[in-house]
Amino acid sequence: MARAKKPKLAVWKFASCDGCQLSLLDCEDELLAVAANVDIAHFPEATRAVIAGPYDLSLVEGSITTPDDAERIHKIRRRSKRLITIGACATAGGIQALRNFARIDDYINYVYARPEYIDTLAKSTPIHDHVWVDFELRGCPIDRFQLVEVINAFLNERRPNIPRYSQCVECKRSGAVCVMVSRGTLCLGPVTQAGCGNLCPPLGRGCYGCFGPMEAPNTMSLAGWFREKDTSADAVRDLFRTFNAGAAPFRKESEAHEQR
Repeated sequence: MARAKKPKLAVWKFASCDGCQLSLLDCEDELLAVAANVDIAHFPEATRAVIAGPYDLSLVEGSITTPDDAERIHKIRRRSKRLITIGACATAGGIQALRNFARIDDYINYVYARPEYIDTLAKSTPIHDHVWVDFELRGCPIDRFQLVEVINAFLNERRPNIPRYSQCVECKRSGAVCVMVSRGTLCLGPVTQAGCGNLCPPLGRGCYGCFGPMEAPNTMSLAGWFREKDTSADAVRDLFRTFNAGAAPFRKESEAHEQR
């Protein structure tokens, strides 16, 4: 009896730090189960072996920052049955999207001795600005157990069981004291998607928004609360300009607090 053909999994990198790809390698025991059920066809972070496409599932890390990136992502999309973006860079442009609020030519001239050699786009943009994306997995970095869940879901043709509610739900479930109410600490938890494992508020720190905006976030109301606490407009702007500065709800709210 012929052995069933395994689906092909490919992992691709664009402008990023590699942290989200490493989350897959950090899965340890879970990675063995993944590797047993798929052919890892392209994953430079883990192996030099390359199996030609097309691919059943492609995981894409990183944002589009160069003309070559913009061309390459279309080639990957055409060779992939399903394409999933992983991490803040791929889903929102990443920390490098901070360049979107400034003149890129100024940065190039300051940093590089020969700026004429630099070929870059004016903005750092998420993958969905360029091609159709089947699913976006948020985080900076992503949660490794969520990644395994998403891979499992797509290989078995089901919807991934990933929360869309806010970080505040995780705080309540864990019994953590709200740092906003008890200490007046600035926190993006009310507008941030859960998924980090509730890392910061239980330690007395506000949420930094690593997992990006939740579904339908009321950023205006939260920013209004910050301002009522005598937080400057610049500080409110900067709160929304971190790992997910390019995500539309965070970008629009930060722009609303620009000093004119």
